[in-house]
Formats: sequence, C-alpha cells, structure tokens
Amino acid sequence: MSSTAMFLTTFDVSDTNQTTTTPAPRDGYDLPIYGLDNNRFISLHLTALSCISISLAFSVIVITFSFRSSNRRFFGRTKSERFVVYMALCDGLFNLAHSLDHLHILITKDHVRPRGLCVFYAFVIGEFISAQMFMVNIVSINAFSMIYMKKDMSFGKYDWRLLSFTFGTPFIVYLAAAILGKLGPTGAFCHFDAIKGADLWVYYLTILTFVVVVVNVILYIATWIKIYKDTKALANVLGHEAQAIKSIHNSARNISLFVSVFLIQWFSLAVYSITALLGRVPEVILYMVISLNNLGGVLNGLVFIILKRRRRKKPQKADSMATITISQSVSTISSKF
Repeated sequence: MSSTAMFLTTFDVSDTNQTTTTPAPRDGYDLPIYGLDNNRFISLHLTALSCISISLAFSVIVITFSFRSSNRRFFGRTKSERFVVYMALCDGLFNLAHSLDHLHILITKDHVRPRGLCVFYAFVIGEFISAQMFMVNIVSINAFSMIYMKKDMSFGKYDWRLLSFTFGTPFIVYLAAAILGKLGPTGAFCHFDAIKGADLWVYYLTILTFVVVVVNVILYIATWIKIYKDTKALANVLGHEAQAIKSIHNSARNISLFVSVFLIQWFSLAVYSITALLGRVPEVILYMVISLNNLGGVLNGLVFIILKRRRRKKPQKADSMATITISQSVSTISSKF
C-alpha cells in the first residue's frame, strides 16, 4: 500500500510495432483496491474492524465511567483525568469514522463513493489522529518541564490553549487539504489521496509522525532518567522537601502513561511510513499498523484503570501533603495531576 503513484507502461507487441502507454493515474480512484490481487482483502479489513470495534467500546466505557465516577466539574478535575477523556474522545470519533470507512470498502469491494463521503471520512480520521499526536506531544513536554524546571504548563481556562492547538491545527490542515482535493482513497481506506495527496502523506503525515515519535522518546527517556536520579538522591532528603519531590514524580509518572501508550500505538505507523518511502512495506509491519493504530481506545482504557487504582490507594494523601511543601509552585503542580 504505497502512497506514491505507480506509473505502468504497457508495450503492445503486434505487427504494427506500435507502443501504447496506459494513462498515469489521476487520483486514488484510478488505483486498485489493496488486497484483492493477493487474497489479503478480507483479512486486512476484518482485522481492522475487529480492533476498531473493541477500541470503540473501550472509548465509550472510559468516557461513561469517567463522568459517572467523579462528582467534580470536568475542568475542576486533574489534568490526567481530563487527558483520559480527551484521548478517549479522539479514539472514539476516529474509530467511528474508520469503522464506517472499512465497512464500506469491505461490502462494496471498491473505493468509498461518492468522493465527498470519502473526503468526510478522511477529514475526521486525519483530524483526530493528528489531535492525539499533538496532545501527547504537549503532555510529554509538560512532564519534562515539571521534572526539570518544576514548572507546570498553563493550558488556559477550560484548556483553551491546549484544545485550540491540538484540534485547531489539524482542522486547518485537513480543511485546506479537502479544498485542494488532496483527500481521498489510499487503496485501503480514506485519508490523503494516494495520487493527489502523496506530497502531504510524505511531508505532513510521515515526517510529522516520525518527528513526534522521536521527540516523545527523547523527552520520555530524559524524564525517567531524572526521576531515577532524584529517587536515589531522596535518601539524603528529609521531611516536606522529600514529599514535594515524590509528589512531582507521581504527577510526572501519571502523565507519562499517555506518552507510553502513544508510542505503543503510533510507533508502527512511523516505521510503516519510512518503509513505504524506501520501497515495499513488509506484511508484518502492515498488520502491526492495522492492529496497534486501531487499538488506541483499549490502551487509553488501561491508562484510565491505572490512574483510578493509583487514586484509590492514595485518594487524598498526595494532594494534602503537596499543600505543605517548601514551595507553593510545587504544591500547585502536584495538586493539578
């Protein structure tokens, strides 16, 4: 499933010795449906739909339990609790559009038609894939800032800065792509058109995914190295200062969970994109992408469960201890997570 056009030349060996060339594909609709020629069509779409269905169910459960299990106003909750809902919302809407996309292709054994419907699926899928990437990148930067600079990023009232950036940026990108006709069929689903949108597939999706994954890995490793060093140094620190450091560590560990599941979910896409540019994509990588990318709701559900268990073990201790630390900024950071 390559994002680049394949130009096929056919030579007609006849008495007239005329050479004919098949026209180059104009858009993704001129390309064959992936899998029909190698008996992978059914397995590809059934694998995707199975993972998507499970993920969608988890996303609905997480959002439902998140609101039922807390009496506080949504924006009065900790950042970790809000992140869970944001990620579940992204996963749920992505899964919903992607399931209809795959189901349409599976039933018709053809590209999604009319084109406007495929563009709509592509817009929704791209919007919430990108929103997740941007959001988790902000999360990893926030964790790094907390550990190294003891500063918490301000997302503004009602998280308007966070939401404007994470949802607004991809909205503008995909709206422009839709207007320019760069959204459409890829051969297996709807996203950037395999012909018209090949440049955006390379420069936006491939490079963006690779850069975000690399940045998150670097920040994630740096954060945990600092936590490890600080933990060893705590043996010589007593009283409120030690508790303050522990509180920040706990907060960083909580939000680092989102970075962990992001890397599990999207690392395979970065590998897939690079191998697609270099040549043929190994089948094992293709199925890794199909499975892991579509199981985001399950991974986010695991984060939700872990956070809930941690809060049950220490429902009030972390917040109350944070209020008596040596620094007001430290207590503020700890209480927000």
